[in-house]
Amino acid sequence: MKKFMDRAIDICRLVPQLPVVVLSAIFVALLWNTRPWGDHFIWYINPSLGQWIVILLVIYTVIDTLKGMIDDIRHGHVGVDILAVVAILSTLAVQEYWASWVVVLMIYSGAAIEAYAQAKAERNLTALLDAAPQTAHVAQLPGVGRNASNANSANNASSSAGSSRSQQSHIERHATIDNANVQTGANSDTDSDSVSEHEKTIARQAERTPFTTVPVDQVQLGDVIIVLPGETVPVDGKLLSGSATLDLSNINGEPVPREVYAGARVMSGAINGSSTLTMRATELARDSQYQRIIELVNSAQNSRAAVVKTADLLAVPFTVLSFVIACAAWIISGVPERFAQVLVLATPCPLLIAAPVAYIAGTGRLAKLGILIKAQDVLENLGRVSHVFFDKTGTLTVKKPQVVRVEAVQQQIQQNSDQTQSQTRPAQQLDTDHILMYAGVIESYSVHILAKGITTAGNAVMQGLRKAVSQAGAVASGEDAWLSDEHAYPVVKNVVEDAGKGVSGEVNGHTIRVGRFAFVTQSEQNTTTSSPASPEQSNNQPALGKQHSADGFRKTASPVSAASSATTNASSNSQTTPSGKEYFGELAPDEMATYVAVDGVLAARIVLKDVPRANAESALEQLHELGVQRLTMVTGDKLASAQIIADEVGITDIHASLFPEGKVQVIHDASAAQPETTPWWDKLIAKFTGEPITRSITMMVGDGVNDAPVLAAADIGMAMTDGTSTAASESAQVVIMNDDIAAVPRAIAVSRRTKRIMLQAVCIGLGLATIGMIAAAFNIIPVVIGAFMQEAIDVVSILWALTAVLDRD
Repeated sequence: MKKFMDRAIDICRLVPQLPVVVLSAIFVALLWNTRPWGDHFIWYINPSLGQWIVILLVIYTVIDTLKGMIDDIRHGHVGVDILAVVAILSTLAVQEYWASWVVVLMIYSGAAIEAYAQAKAERNLTALLDAAPQTAHVAQLPGVGRNASNANSANNASSSAGSSRSQQSHIERHATIDNANVQTGANSDTDSDSVSEHEKTIARQAERTPFTTVPVDQVQLGDVIIVLPGETVPVDGKLLSGSATLDLSNINGEPVPREVYAGARVMSGAINGSSTLTMRATELARDSQYQRIIELVNSAQNSRAAVVKTADLLAVPFTVLSFVIACAAWIISGVPERFAQVLVLATPCPLLIAAPVAYIAGTGRLAKLGILIKAQDVLENLGRVSHVFFDKTGTLTVKKPQVVRVEAVQQQIQQNSDQTQSQTRPAQQLDTDHILMYAGVIESYSVHILAKGITTAGNAVMQGLRKAVSQAGAVASGEDAWLSDEHAYPVVKNVVEDAGKGVSGEVNGHTIRVGRFAFVTQSEQNTTTSSPASPEQSNNQPALGKQHSADGFRKTASPVSAASSATTNASSNSQTTPSGKEYFGELAPDEMATYVAVDGVLAARIVLKDVPRANAESALEQLHELGVQRLTMVTGDKLASAQIIADEVGITDIHASLFPEGKVQVIHDASAAQPETTPWWDKLIAKFTGEPITRSITMMVGDGVNDAPVLAAADIGMAMTDGTSTAASESAQVVIMNDDIAAVPRAIAVSRRTKRIMLQAVCIGLGLATIGMIAAAFNIIPVVIGAFMQEAIDVVSILWALTAVLDRD
C-alpha cells in the first residue's frame, strides 16, 4: 500500500493538474443544478455552478495544450494535440459537460500515463545514471597527490642536477619490482601492475590518516582515495591495499563480484565490498570509465530512432483522417453531436507515445544486459544486420593466449645439458607442474602478451598442488613444504625483465628464466656480463618492458645501456639465432611458445595458443538462426592460424594477413555490394517521409582498441570490452561491457523484438481508435463512453510498448 501511495504521489508531482481535475468532479456533481442567478443568465445557455467549473477547466486545458503544441513545433516536433483541443471544444459546444470533463481528465491522466511509461522504460538507464559517484574521500598525506607539489619540485631539481635516468611519477601507472618477498595479485583476472614498497607504505599510512570528502570532480591525479564498504569507486585508479571485492554490475552487468589485488586497476562505478580499500587516482572524473558510460546513456536517451520520427509524421495523416470521419458523420447525420462523438475517440497516442516508449524500453533492456548503444537509430538498425565481420584475437578467441601444454626437455638431452652446465650450478629436477607454477610466478611481473596466460595457468597449478597437499592430510616436505600453509606464497627475489626477451628471478631458491630460447639458454654468468646492472638499477628495479610483437613473441628490445646494446647486437649478428626446434620439435601454425630454464638449465617449453571462446560457436549459430546471411573473419594473423579458429567456430569466409587499412577496404567493398532488401512498406514510408531508402546493414565486432578504424568503417561498430576499455566508446556505436560474444546475437534479437513490439502497439492502438471512430459515427458509442474508451486505448498501446523491457529473449 505504501508503495502504491508513493507512486501516486510521484505521479501527482509530475502532473499536478490531475488531482485537481479528479477532485473537481465532487464539486461538479454537488453544484450541477445550482444557479444562484436564476434560470435566465445568457441567451441560449445558462450553465450551473458545476458546469462553470467544467468550462473553466476546459479553458485552462485548451490554453495549456496550445502552449505545448507551440513549444513542440518550435522544437521540430509535429503538434497534433489539435485533436484533443477540437474534441474538448466540440463537446462543450454541444453542452456535453460531463464529456468535456472526461476529456480533460483523459488529457491529464494521459500525461501521467506517459510520464509513468517513460520512467518505467528508462528505469534501467536511470539506475545507471543514479549510481554515478558524487563524492570521494581523499586521504591527507603530505607529499602525495594534491599535496605533492613541493615534493615533486624537489625531486625534479634533484633529477636534473645529477641523474640521467628517467623517474616515473607516483601518479602514473607503473610496475616497480622490489627485491623482497613479494605476494602479488596473481589470482586476479584484472590487469594489474606491481605495487612498490613506497606505495604499500602510502596505503598503510592512508588507513590511519583522516580523509576529506570532496566532490568527485575535484579529485586530482595522484590523490590517495579511501573507499568505504558499500561505496562506489569515484574515479579510475590503482589499488594500493591488499585486496578488494568489487561489484561491477553497474559497469558490465556481471552479477558475480570480482576479487582484485594490490596493483590492479579499479574502475569508477564499481561498488566496494565489505572491507575498506585504498587506491590512487590515475584518471580525473571526467575521463573515468563510468563517465564514459553516462555519456553513452545520455546520448541514447536524447536520440530518436528514425522509425519514431516516421511515427511522428504519420500522426498528421491520422489527424486528417479523424477530421474527415468526424465531418462526414456530422454532415450525413445532420447531428452536431456526431462530430464530438468521433473526435473524443481519435487518439494519436499510439504513434506519439507508444513508439518512443518501446524504443526507450528496448534501450534500457540492452543496458541491463550490459550492452550500451550511442543512439536509438543503432537499436533500429541492429535488427537489419545481414553481414557481420569479426576480428579474431580477443573477439572470437579469448583475450589472452592459453597454455595448452608444457613440454619437458627430453631426458637424454637434459643429461647432456647437465654435464655441460655442471660448472655453473647443478639443476634440481622439477616436474612440469612445478615448472609451470614457478614460471607463472615470475611472469606475473611481466606485461608481455603471453605472460597473463602463463600466470593464470601457473596459479591454477598452484591451487591444485595446494589442494592435493591439504587432502593428503600430512605436512608436506621438500619442494612442496610451503604449500602446507594455505596463505603462503613462494619467496620471490631479484625479478628483472629484459624487455622483449624474457624475465628472470629467484623463486623459492631456484633461478627461473622465462622467455625466448636464446634468453633462457644463456648462462647466469653470461647474463650478468652482457647486461651489467648499474648501482641505480641495483637499488631500484627498472619498470617492466611493454614491447611485444603482433605474433605474440617477444621483440628484440634495447638493453639497458647503449654500450651493452652494441655488444649484444654484434654478438647476435655473428651467430645463428638459437632455436628450440631440435629440443622440442615444430609448433603448429596457431601455437606460440616461451621457454623456461631452471637453475641455468633449459627445462621446458610452454606452448600457448589462441583458444576460441567457449560460446563462440553457439553465438554464431544463433546469428544464422536470426537470419544473418554472412559471417566473415578479418584478421592480421596468417591464414593458417586463422583457418584453425574459423573451422572451430564455424566461419567459412576468411580475410587474413590484413593491416587495419586492409580490413577497412574489405568492409567498404562488402557494404557497396550489399543488396537492397527494403520491404515494400518501408519503401512506401520512405517515399512519404522523404527519407532515403536504406540497404542492408554491415556490422563489425572487435575489441574497440586495435580495431577502431574498422569499427568506424562498418554501418555498426560493436566493441567487446570487459568494462575496462574507454577507447571502445569513442569508435563504436555499440559497446558490450561484459566481454561476452553471446551479447552479439542477443543485441540483434532485442532490436528485432523491440521493433516488433513497437509496430504491434501502434497497430493495436490505431486499429482500435479507427474502429471506435467508425462506431461513434453511427451513434453506437455515446460521447462520454467514447472519452473513456479513448483513454483505455492509450493505456493498452502504451502498456504493450512497455513489454519491450521484459526479459523474453
